[in-house]
Amino acid sequence: MTENENSRILLIESQYFPSISFYKTLIGVDILKIEKYEHYQKVSFRNRCYIAGPNGMILLSVPLSKGKNQRTIMKEVRISHAENWQALHWKTLTSAYRRSPWFEYFEGALEDLYTRKFDFLLDWNMACLNWVNQALGISPEISFTAAFEKSYEPEAGILDQRDLMIPGQLPATTLPEYQQVFGERTGFIPNLSILDLLFCEGKRSLELLK
Repeated sequence: MTENENSRILLIESQYFPSISFYKTLIGVDILKIEKYEHYQKVSFRNRCYIAGPNGMILLSVPLSKGKNQRTIMKEVRISHAENWQALHWKTLTSAYRRSPWFEYFEGALEDLYTRKFDFLLDWNMACLNWVNQALGISPEISFTAAFEKSYEPEAGILDQRDLMIPGQLPATTLPEYQQVFGERTGFIPNLSILDLLFCEGKRSLELLK
């Protein structure tokens, strides 16, 4: 954390099935505030997540109606349904994790989520966030920003992590290690989507994040 390490409010961008570092940070606060008035940033976790496959990391990317180079306010970013990306993502998840200890436990509810159509990326990401929170057994208070603020005063008590969690960069904080499905072949891959931890460790996931 930064100089606001005693903050109880986490401010961060919306993410697609967030990374383990996202949840490592989240469990240390009481309130989660999602930024929705920023402009969309490409090459971020906003529309992508990474899972473990037999040959290493696999990228799952949500297609956007105006493409990745748009400068649209996040709350207005639309998902493209030109192709059935949800079916493709679900097929990839099933292929990667069907042999994991906890996939079958979560399969029904998660498959149902992937059959629901969302027009806006923010709405889809929030559905994913709420699904994971329920799976982990946590219930932080969640709110949205009312306007974009470039920075916040220290007395606001806000831990601003916007754009600090970047694909390909490991956080300074210590992350849990656990047995991954293809770990013997690929070695341990840190900071994947929280789905990787859930499928491999199930109800023990929250304990490992603390």
